[in-house]
Amino acid sequence: MPETVIQASPRLPEDAIFSVVVEAGDSFVHEIYQGQFVRIVDLEGNQAVDTLFYNAHDYADRYSAQDTIREQRNIYLTTGTKLMSTERNALLTIVADTCGRHDTLGGACATESNMVRYAIDKRFMHACRQSFLKGALAWSAETGRELDKRDLTANINFFMNVPVTPSGKLTFEDGVSDAGKYVELRAEMDTLMVISNCPQLNNPCNAYNPTPVSVLIWNATQEFDV
Repeated sequence: MPETVIQASPRLPEDAIFSVVVEAGDSFVHEIYQGQFVRIVDLEGNQAVDTLFYNAHDYADRYSAQDTIREQRNIYLTTGTKLMSTERNALLTIVADTCGRHDTLGGACATESNMVRYAIDKRFMHACRQSFLKGALAWSAETGRELDKRDLTANINFFMNVPVTPSGKLTFEDGVSDAGKYVELRAEMDTLMVISNCPQLNNPCNAYNPTPVSVLIWNATQEFDV
């Protein structure tokens, strides 16, 4: 599979059945039903959007980075990528991508990793794992379905640029996205999406300036050939 596949979507924002802006550093949790399409838009450019996906009926069956990489034989995610779960189910498929590629190796920033990677005094800076946990606990309180810290596993970093060097090391570089770039996915099964709109200020993944993103959803009946 090619490393980068640019593909625009035929779906129009005004036809979306749901739209929300997720502010920098905020979390967002939402169910996407089988056949629906969800688009994440990088509104101002160079923003990293850390995202977790779960089987909506069994949270133990969640996104698996290693199975996704093995299935497509590519360490980057782009148009055509099927996002595989730990039970080998296809959760979603990327059907459109105007950014080109996305990371699933770099993981989510945490207060602990900020201390190790940058400096001890970064401990008190907000991080994606905190946003994930905040969103998960709020979802549990709202729905009565348990989702907590132990469920925070492998994630995708949409729009984030994490090249792998010839020696196998990961580097965090300036983003390859721009204002208005988006990634769009079709749900292959009922899926729970948990977003942390990354607040990271210590590396160039957000151009040192976290910004809002938007999320739009279209019904399954709004099908096109893509």
